[in-house]
Amino acid sequence: MALPSLPDSAVVIAADAPDWRAAVLRAGDALSASGSTRDGYGDEMVRMIEEHGPYAVIAPGLVLAHARPDESVLQDGLAVVTLAEPVPFGHPHNDPVSVVLGLAVESVGGHLESIADLANVFNDSTVIPALAAATSADEVRRLMGMTA
Repeated sequence: MALPSLPDSAVVIAADAPDWRAAVLRAGDALSASGSTRDGYGDEMVRMIEEHGPYAVIAPGLVLAHARPDESVLQDGLAVVTLAEPVPFGHPHNDPVSVVLGLAVESVGGHLESIADLANVFNDSTVIPALAAATSADEVRRLMGMTA
């Protein structure tokens, strides 16, 4: 399975978020707007971080927010939210976060494959700051090697 597509509705540039919960909810809203999830998936992503800690902050400045596959996931989807001001998630090494990825997958196997595919994008350490500075959905897609 390749990465899901990234329609304009799943990209939010320079979002205002006063804290990490708001940042994750913005990614949830973008997943919902793109038709990948029902409303409420963002709340599940927040709950996962509240329950398990800032494990989802996978690299300096980058969080991969996700929740378990359930009935709120309509199709595999990815959202990219860049923040106007970085926010701390409580991670000892990778805070503050300026790029929020929201991931929704229909199956557990797809979940693991999607995470592996995303990790490959970020092997290049210049991608995160470039995403944080992106000014359009097209630029985000180009940086991630994706299509609309």
